[in-house]
Amino acid sequence: MQSVRNASILLSLPKSSARKSEWSPPVNPRGEGRCNLLEFSVNFDRTISLVRNASSTGGVREVERPVAQKPRSAEIRVLAGKPAPFGATTCDGGVNFAIFSRGASSATLCLFTIADLKANIVTEEIPLDPLINKTGYVWHIFLEGELKDMLYGYKFDGKFCPEEGHYFDKSRVLLDPYAKAVISRGEYGALGPDGNCWPQMAGMIPLSDNEFDWEGDLPLRYPQKDLIIYEMHIRGYTKHDSSKTDFPGTYLGAIDKLDHLKELGVNCIELMPSQEFNEMEYFNYSSLPGESKLNFWGYSTVNYFSPMMRYSSSGETNCGRDAINEIKSLVREAHKRGIEVILDVVFNHTAEGNENGPILSFRGVDNSIYYMLAPKGEFYNYSGCGNTFNCNHPIVRQFILDCLRYWVIEMHVDGFRFDLASIMTRASSQWEAANVYGNPVEGDTLTTGTPLSSPPLIDMISNDPILRGIKLIAEAWDAGGLYQVGQFPHWKTWSEWNGQYRDIVRQFIKGTDGFSGAFAECLCGSPNLYQGGGRKPWNSINFVCAHDGFTLADLVTYNNKNNLSNGEDNRDGENHNLSWNCGEEGEFASMSVRRLRRRQMRNFFMCLMVSQGVPMIYMGDEYGHTKGGNNNSYCHDNYINYFRWDKKEESSHDLFRFCRLMTKFRQECEALGLEDFPTAERLQWHGHQPGMPDWSPESRFVAFSLIDSVKIEIYIAFNTSHLPVAVTLPDRPGYRWEPLVDTSKPPPYDFLTADLHDRSTVLKQQSNFLDSNLYPMLSYSSIILTLQPDVQ
Repeated sequence: MQSVRNASILLSLPKSSARKSEWSPPVNPRGEGRCNLLEFSVNFDRTISLVRNASSTGGVREVERPVAQKPRSAEIRVLAGKPAPFGATTCDGGVNFAIFSRGASSATLCLFTIADLKANIVTEEIPLDPLINKTGYVWHIFLEGELKDMLYGYKFDGKFCPEEGHYFDKSRVLLDPYAKAVISRGEYGALGPDGNCWPQMAGMIPLSDNEFDWEGDLPLRYPQKDLIIYEMHIRGYTKHDSSKTDFPGTYLGAIDKLDHLKELGVNCIELMPSQEFNEMEYFNYSSLPGESKLNFWGYSTVNYFSPMMRYSSSGETNCGRDAINEIKSLVREAHKRGIEVILDVVFNHTAEGNENGPILSFRGVDNSIYYMLAPKGEFYNYSGCGNTFNCNHPIVRQFILDCLRYWVIEMHVDGFRFDLASIMTRASSQWEAANVYGNPVEGDTLTTGTPLSSPPLIDMISNDPILRGIKLIAEAWDAGGLYQVGQFPHWKTWSEWNGQYRDIVRQFIKGTDGFSGAFAECLCGSPNLYQGGGRKPWNSINFVCAHDGFTLADLVTYNNKNNLSNGEDNRDGENHNLSWNCGEEGEFASMSVRRLRRRQMRNFFMCLMVSQGVPMIYMGDEYGHTKGGNNNSYCHDNYINYFRWDKKEESSHDLFRFCRLMTKFRQECEALGLEDFPTAERLQWHGHQPGMPDWSPESRFVAFSLIDSVKIEIYIAFNTSHLPVAVTLPDRPGYRWEPLVDTSKPPPYDFLTADLHDRSTVLKQQSNFLDSNLYPMLSYSSIILTLQPDVQ
């Protein structure tokens, strides 16, 4: 390939221009194919060109055309380039561009200045010669020179035939799937020119001198059993006025509020989608006065390598490079505070939707490769969002692996949560065993979408030498009905969002009969789901609430969803919430109902903190954030989704205090984050009497004691009956039980800290019960007692 590599073209690009190029590739004057060495100088105004044809004999021929006397500014030398790596890569004083497209008949590299991009004008088009600029199915080109203020995209020509799965259209400029920053609209929630929700996008061309000072940052690499995860939305975390940050709704704003997470006891944040998406995708005017309907959550990815530009305070300045440095700063500053960072990634579908969706990137580059297609070109929709990413196709799975490596190597993230991860276990379109295993498999009749027992993508991620050891969390189901909680292909590496934990805990805590045994399994890390597959308690990510569904406060306030503000006549969102309003619907309720609700929120949070496995807290639940009963708030860029820092301050001596102390207690107890499932050597089940658990369908009481190397022993009980009960505690000669947590008591007596000024008085008031080895529990309450030496 050396002779091809030496082929070059010289382009003269201006610092800025408003004219569209009309450049066409030079040809061999003899008509005998391409020359060995080709140079081409172009003035941007297209008034002069000079062609030099150097044949193998060294002959040179010059052809002059009319000249306009305008100086050229920056010269760019164009060379053949290399087919790897994919994307735009700096090297050898220039940038190499490489992109895969099997079905394209021609390819053109498009360059933009930012001004031309805003005017929807292509600054320069460079057609790629398939004889020089193509290797296999990879198109490539090398530009040598100054490209600091330039952006890029591609045009591909080929068959436009949706029935055969092809959407090639040479009139469209496409985003490179490997672009590292995407420039389109600079301001969050603002329409593009002429009210366009989808203005032209282009990728940032990287520079060799764009270094970031990591200040010696290294991975924290916490054992997963020690994690306490906090699901966070970057914009929602600091956008409310009460955040009082200089950069609300941005990566920098989140940095300003990291100390809150440290105070709460969180050591890992899981960022809701922070890769480039278009928040204007669903734009229309909301039923809320002055509000618009946006894609707030971001589960509709446009580009997987680019951080969300409009989550940065700098936006598209410096062609997006400053935005990249902002998210790097967030990761670095989180690590300084002992907090790991996990990204929520959406590899199950893209923003291009079904056949009626926009052609932005993957579809126009090679639709039949990147999406699962039926025989007549229809889009499979296992995601519920119009299309399904073709994850187990060789090209696509390599793309996903490259992306994950990039975020780990370049961005220092500590792991990933995979949205609708079961899609990544499905067979790709045009499944061929030879493509996966190297040879045909006898009896291989797999059709598109069939679940695979050993999916190649999951295998590659699980055993990749760079990704080995990072956190990998699967949402182990999809919209096509594939439910794999407890059965996700894991290589003993993957954890799962434990949806069964959520459902069982919700039902037991609200007092539903028949769940005491299942609740006990949840407390032990769900061995019924994970032990048989060789996994551990920490493979279960335990949660009661997440972004999708009711908040913790709404879980105890509403029996029914209230999604009218979404503009879909309350048809959207889950109807089966397993919630209980504690006797009255809505926020305006009697004092007794509100007391019960506060008790129930503490019960749920305490359950999370005393369960084996990894607890996950949803943003705002620590102070009781409400969305007014909206269980599908994907479209609201307003107070519904904004963290209320004023409400957090109001709760600092109430629910937030309780949550903060519970996370601290969990971290102090060696027995609450076990490496393996607890056995009878350290765990003993109890009922109203010691050692006599009640697993009957009518039982609403579960208690256990746990030997702990730090606390000696702890006693934990949940009474979810509507009746109070007097519990007999296990007899421990030489020791006495001392109450620590009782969710039925008002703060600060719900958690008796050592520095509580009247703690001794409280203990004396309970001494008549404790001296008799008894403890009274109100209805719908939970308790923790610790074992202390009995000093007479």
